[in-house]
Amino acid sequence: MRPAIKVGLSTASVYPLRTEAAFDYAARLGYDGVELMVWAESVSQDVAAIAELSKRYRMPVLSVHAPCLLISQRVWGANPILKLERSVRVAEQLGAQTVVVHPPFRWQRRYAEGFADQVAELEAAGEVMVAVENMFPFRADRFFGAGQTSIERMRKRGGNPGPGISAFAPSYDPLDGGHAHYTLDLSHTATAGTDAVDMARRMGGGLVHLHLCDGSGASADEHLVPGRGTQPSVEICETLAAGEFAGHVILEVTTSGARNGAEREALLAESLQFARAHLLR
Repeated sequence: MRPAIKVGLSTASVYPLRTEAAFDYAARLGYDGVELMVWAESVSQDVAAIAELSKRYRMPVLSVHAPCLLISQRVWGANPILKLERSVRVAEQLGAQTVVVHPPFRWQRRYAEGFADQVAELEAAGEVMVAVENMFPFRADRFFGAGQTSIERMRKRGGNPGPGISAFAPSYDPLDGGHAHYTLDLSHTATAGTDAVDMARRMGGGLVHLHLCDGSGASADEHLVPGRGTQPSVEICETLAAGEFAGHVILEVTTSGARNGAEREALLAESLQFARAHLLR
């Protein structure tokens, strides 16, 4: 019998709470571990502090998300080449299987030119997989104020809610970079208007990490609880469970709108229940 797929909680899922809160929720709700999002909070950048939290809550760090968001551009310095290398070293120290990284921004020319080679070299030098994540274009309606009602009207007419501008090199589709390993994010496929099932098929055996969440197709990245949007979350989960997938599934959902701790806990519990129900082997 193939081992059960481990289900983790991204520390980003408890924002604006701190990293420790994610370990606490994950332990109390029965997650298998956490994904560490490295960003501005000092604890998220401190390997010793994270190792202590992992020990205290008995929650392994399954994966590390490199600091490649716009809001974390200065975390661990300004050089993205060194930051990716450091992310892999941190993953090794914490016993994590995977580093999640976004494709480079177009303006990061030196990083972009050597990105594919760097990813391949880091993987060849150790056991940590560097799984490049699918992203999405920035759409005009996000910046020029088309409301959700207007967007839905355009969709019903078969129109595009707004032209997309890719900030990523070579594109927001990581398969254009020809990497060995990938992260599939179901909120990003919704925002990009990408066929998630087709992307999973194209990733094939290179799909080693899933950000389980959802989206409605709005221009903003939503990270809804799975099952609350339009993405084929059930089909993706069942396909992974039926196949040879040996990676991790991470709940990366937004709970910042929760009015209190009980409401946040309910969202995280619902997310875990969805994953368990559809990842049965």
